[in-house]
Amino acid sequence: MVFGIFMAILDIQIVASSLEQIQAGLSATADEITWVQTAYLVAEVVVIPLSGWLARALSTRYLFVLSCGGFTLMSLGCALAWNLPSMVVFRALQGLFGGAMIPTVFAVIYTLFPPRLQPTMTIVVGMVVTVAPTVGPVLGGYLTEAVSWKTLFLINLVPGVLVCLATWLYLRVDEPDWALLKRIDFLGILYIVVFLGSLQFVLEEGVKEQWFESREIVFFTLVAVTSGIGMFYRELTIAEPIVDLWAFRNRNFAVGCVFSFIIGIGMFTLLYLMPVYLAGVKGLNSLQIGEYIMVTGLFQLLSAFAAGPLAKIMDSRLMLVLGLSGFALGSWMNGNLTYDAGYWEFFWPQAIRGFSLMFCFLPINSLALGTLPPEEVKNASGLYNLMRNLGGAIGLAVANTLMIQLNKQHYAVLREAVTPGSPQAQTFLGGLQERMAGLPDAESAALRQLYGLVMREAEVLTINTLFQGLGLIFLLSLLLMPWVGKVSVGSGEVGAGH
Repeated sequence: MVFGIFMAILDIQIVASSLEQIQAGLSATADEITWVQTAYLVAEVVVIPLSGWLARALSTRYLFVLSCGGFTLMSLGCALAWNLPSMVVFRALQGLFGGAMIPTVFAVIYTLFPPRLQPTMTIVVGMVVTVAPTVGPVLGGYLTEAVSWKTLFLINLVPGVLVCLATWLYLRVDEPDWALLKRIDFLGILYIVVFLGSLQFVLEEGVKEQWFESREIVFFTLVAVTSGIGMFYRELTIAEPIVDLWAFRNRNFAVGCVFSFIIGIGMFTLLYLMPVYLAGVKGLNSLQIGEYIMVTGLFQLLSAFAAGPLAKIMDSRLMLVLGLSGFALGSWMNGNLTYDAGYWEFFWPQAIRGFSLMFCFLPINSLALGTLPPEEVKNASGLYNLMRNLGGAIGLAVANTLMIQLNKQHYAVLREAVTPGSPQAQTFLGGLQERMAGLPDAESAALRQLYGLVMREAEVLTINTLFQGLGLIFLLSLLLMPWVGKVSVGSGEVGAGH
């Protein structure tokens, strides 16, 4: 099952690193090709909260085999896609099937394993959930350069079939409750699908469409708000809801979900900002970018060997404080970049962040899911994973919007310093003109190059601001610690007095 979710998470990042090649292969425009990612993410977000109800109705075994089998089949469809619309349809179906796998695995940890083994299994799943996005760009870049973009989807076929067979033959966790299928709340499902689908669409496409200057974005925002109100009312008042929102009454689960949301902001936004800087400012290709950002994944792997044993002897709240503080420090350190920053300037901030991530992941998981009754875990796992994905979607939307605004602001400030009256600007321009003396219009060429340099520096300052902003978010998240109950990670029980 863990290998199944590795494929599902890897698939998001592996494709992201090779969108240009897929665009060329499908003869799509730069705006159109983003739908290859948007379709997957919208479908995935829609199915995650439904996974708990589906697991109760179909059983964990049937649901996982159906999800993994569908995901594998749609991967073949993506590789055989003949144009952009067919690719978008296959990607949406791939996200729909793949999305149910992740919360199902989290639920199995807290229903199949005894409390003493739960931390170990959480680390195993945590490593997969956090390492897969780091490996994705490297593997995607390599396969696209060495073979073809179609290979990105074809590599899922053999592992997908093996995971389906192994799950079908060996997984026995629960039995299906077919009676639930006779009492399907279709209106509830419709509200959830429309609300989450519209919300994800607005967050994904808002930046490109200038947010509320676009009628399309205004329309889907209204749809999201209306269906969201309908969903909350329906799910909180109906006797057998599709998604049981009353799980948030459990304080540990509610606080755990807030931390999951924050982790989503940090993980997904950093995975977006690093390649943007390395490609836009440093001019690196996808394989080189992968070599830079795989440091995070390697240190996550190392931290697993420290976090597991420490979880048994350390107060989970102290562990969480160390994790959040380390992530904040790593992000803040990354906010001191210059154009000349090389591999080692990226290495240590990433090492600290990567090592800290497991110290966040383990106590947050135990806090959110470790103290719930077994019958509530499936539903809660879907909500918990949804919060991380929503954190990522909102984080990326805000980061994209801020990048545009901050670039303009930093450029305006730098431009004020580069004036005709500035001796440094005149000297620099003179030097550029001398170097371009052989060109027909050396003066215009020098001005264009100076403009490019100022824009580049503005981008560096913008990325620095965003890195430091993420550091502050994680530092401020420590203010939530008074609401964190003491959870014994190894026993799955809440400490006395909490």
